[in-house]
Amino acid sequence: MKLRLLKIDAFADRPLSGNPAALVPLEAWLPDALMQAIALENNQSETAFFVPEGEGYRLRWFTPNVEVDLCGHATLAAGEAVFRYLRPNARNVRFETKSGPLTVERRDDGRLVMNFPATPPTPHAAPDALVKGLGVAPIEALGGPDHIAVFKDAATVKALVPDLTALMTLDRRGVVATAPGANGVDYVLRFFAPKNAVPEDPVTGNAQTALVPYWAKRLGKTTLEVRQLSARGGAMTCSLVGDRVEIAGACALYLDGTIEV
Repeated sequence: MKLRLLKIDAFADRPLSGNPAALVPLEAWLPDALMQAIALENNQSETAFFVPEGEGYRLRWFTPNVEVDLCGHATLAAGEAVFRYLRPNARNVRFETKSGPLTVERRDDGRLVMNFPATPPTPHAAPDALVKGLGVAPIEALGGPDHIAVFKDAATVKALVPDLTALMTLDRRGVVATAPGANGVDYVLRFFAPKNAVPEDPVTGNAQTALVPYWAKRLGKTTLEVRQLSARGGAMTCSLVGDRVEIAGACALYLDGTIEV
């Protein structure tokens, strides 16, 4: 069986930057075990599969070892795939997912905008494994889908050398390290998810559902310029709109090919 495989760099203004996602557009679902095996073979932080459903598509995301409930960069990349190949005249696409309906809008400047539900984090004491895993005690710890460690400045976040074994003992999906930015950047972050076979994610869209409410309140503004300090790096513009978060960025196509399974 031959399947189309796309690889698209999300939150990137050129190929080989941002966060790569593998995309497999389907007419009907494959067995779950086969989709998981394809994701493992691709060895990307996410492989997204989608099939037509109603006026839009049903979208699912797989890391190399598990299906996840939400992924931002692969949703953005799936929107790019639809606009580029399947519905070139469309301005919006709706994806039905385990996290509810998600939309991607194409704007005139070429950027794509996702709309996700906000998940404001709550303060809590930093677990010992979080401090051990990051090697530096945060000035503030928050909880949401992930542990969030807030530091005083971007330099501290950039210099982190995490102990992934320690981070794997934590009870949440991943760990976000964040701090105020500078020179036009409102905040920075790094994201570690060793439980999901993602030691460090290059650019993380879904983490913004918790970070945007926090930084919007702290900085007193609803539109925020964000930079992820991974080795590949990536940028996005995020806005708090009521109880929703808009996440905007560009995509770059890297690969359009065929796999045989």
